Amino acid sequence: MRLAALTAFGVFVLDQLTKWLVVWGLDLANRGAIDLVAPWLTFRMAWNRGINFGIGSSDQEIVRWGLVIVSLAISAWVWRWVWRSTPTRLARISGGLLIGGALGNVVDRVLYGAVADFLNMSCCGIENPYAFNVADIAIFAGAFGLVLFTRETKPEPEKPKGTPKRKPAERKANGSGRPGGGKTP
Repeated sequence: MRLAALTAFGVFVLDQLTKWLVVWGLDLANRGAIDLVAPWLTFRMAWNRGINFGIGSSDQEIVRWGLVIVSLAISAWVWRWVWRSTPTRLARISGGLLIGGALGNVVDRVLYGAVADFLNMSCCGIENPYAFNVADIAIFAGAFGLVLFTRETKPEPEKPKGTPKRKPAERKANGSGRPGGGKTP
């Protein structure tokens, strides 16, 4: 539980810090774009009012608050799952990544009405029109990690009540290990 919380907190702080530094510190909100290592890495300002890649974008307040509620509900569900189950170490980290990223984007929606996306990567003559942020990376990595590192444990079947428990030595003493000495009627 502690590992998931520390991971979520770290991702949240890193996401908010990078957004503040790039969007406001470098004034990307007004400049629009800054080439770092063109074309591979560019800061390109994008206010995302929808989900990933701008899907479902809308200026309507109901969409904004609906996405906040959905993000909080998913975060709460993942938190509860990590708390109530016994996930692997990597699954706990993955849950923390997803929660921290989701909460980072929730803060943007509450404060600005949209998520501040600023990272843009292109390669090999293909220009990527989409921007993303640290929270988006964490959400994808966390979701992928939860799928990859979550193992399903099946409970052992319960024995019917009233069935006598025999010790292994008793089973060997009466023949084939079956009740009644292994003899068939």
